[in-house]
Amino acid sequence: LSFARVLGMDFKRVQFTPDVLPSDIVGFGMYNGMDGSMEYKPGAVVCNLFLADEINRTSAKTQSALLEVMEEGIVTVDGITRVLPQPFTVIATQNPNGSVGTHNLPESQLDRFMIRLSMGYPDSENEISILKGKAEKNAPENLSTVVSTEQFLYLKNMVNDVFVHDAIYRYIVGLSDKTRNNPALLLGLSPRGSIALCSMAKARAFMEGRQYVLPEDVMAIFSDVSAHRIVLSPSARLEKKTAQDVL
Repeated sequence: LSFARVLGMDFKRVQFTPDVLPSDIVGFGMYNGMDGSMEYKPGAVVCNLFLADEINRTSAKTQSALLEVMEEGIVTVDGITRVLPQPFTVIATQNPNGSVGTHNLPESQLDRFMIRLSMGYPDSENEISILKGKAEKNAPENLSTVVSTEQFLYLKNMVNDVFVHDAIYRYIVGLSDKTRNNPALLLGLSPRGSIALCSMAKARAFMEGRQYVLPEDVMAIFSDVSAHRIVLSPSARLEKKTAQDVL
């Protein structure tokens, strides 16, 4: 909520549990007895910033309701396609693998997340700050907007215009190809993963104050963009290798 407020975005959150239905996410059609038509009731995903909290606690059927919207920015209900407001972003949290009551996200779902980060536990000083923040009631409502939606979209377009040399394109495709032919991996990067690498490298270059991508930009984001997209082979798991080790 704090992130959405400073960016001036419409924010919605769903606590994913086994009883959450796809219609809760994308919406549903309701019969209108007045004129016999079907009236669309928007789901939680109709917003700018959608938080899927503990996404792996719901069923694969409900998780799959996010596939179209995350890829295309649209929802289709009762055969009618509706475009979501822009910008649109999905952020999700998940419980550690093996937690009771969780469901593994299918590869197609994982592939739609551009990047995955593992936050771990905070250090002592940050945990103290969290406790103080709760005690002092630093509510998100007290935050002010620092970037308007129009400014955000303008910055997004600037990132898209960051220059990528053909050598960098070949570098990204070469890395992706290596994951597809690595004996330690059952599943390598998809073309969508290559696109994510390129997009994140552009964003990193932009944050570094450049209008062009360097190999270092790709190297810096390679693991975080790729680790959740690959599947280790049985032999690699027996050797206790991690996705980061192979990458």
